[in-house]
Amino acid sequence: MGSITTKDGFQLHYDEYGSGDKVIISAQVGFYPKGMQQYLAGMGYHVYCLTLRGFYPSDYVTEDYGDSWYDIFADDAAALADAIGAEKFIYMGASHGAGVGWHLVLRHPERVSAFIAAVPGPHSLAEGAMSYRQMIMQGIIEAPPPFDPPINNDPQRQARRDVREKAITSMPEADEREKKVDYGRPLMKCGSEEVLCSKLRTIKTPTLILGGTEDPISTPELMIRTAKCLLDCKLVIYSNCGHNIDTDLVEELCGEADRFIKNALARAKCYDEVKETL
Repeated sequence: MGSITTKDGFQLHYDEYGSGDKVIISAQVGFYPKGMQQYLAGMGYHVYCLTLRGFYPSDYVTEDYGDSWYDIFADDAAALADAIGAEKFIYMGASHGAGVGWHLVLRHPERVSAFIAAVPGPHSLAEGAMSYRQMIMQGIIEAPPPFDPPINNDPQRQARRDVREKAITSMPEADEREKKVDYGRPLMKCGSEEVLCSKLRTIKTPTLILGGTEDPISTPELMIRTAKCLLDCKLVIYSNCGHNIDTDLVEELCGEADRFIKNALARAKCYDEVKETL
């Protein structure tokens, strides 16, 4: 573990896993200790998990950044790369963590060699700008829609979900300063679905999108829309999977990610080399 100090004086916490010259940075509110990040470290990658500003053990934030939260999160991820001496790196994020990735490849495209985006949306701005997390905090909704479908054909997978649920429910209550944070949704400055899509079309970073057919947040329709916009994208959608697929099918998703990374680093493409005899 370690920390960096941002230019505006915030102390940000990160955990470090694995070793080697292939660096993966992930930035999220928090990290489940048995997710894709840790598994990728076991596959030979050097993984840094940055806790976003505003959330323990990083410094709390008492001001509202409005529609600039994700820009600041993205700049913080780039600051971590500077601190560890990574001129270029792979970015991996899930849900809001993938939201950081969209801003990162738009603000610092020269730094990101590949983007692994699990359940990434991004949300259609026609649906509004408030995060599900904040809607629950303010009592606008009692609970989000069910994130994952039931499992009836894989006892080991169900056991993994049970362990994860127990770990989440045993976590201490969040600090009041955390509860007030509403980072909203990615690309809010776009203002409309049309402008958001036009922004996505400018992204050249090889991107792997991973998701599930039963995800009520990053729906298949949203992910297909995003894949259509991107210049170099691989989209993999699994049946009987929902929003927590990155901690549900860890081995499967990391296998896809490993193959994708190797192509992205070797060829700056998301797919295998085409070897046609001319």
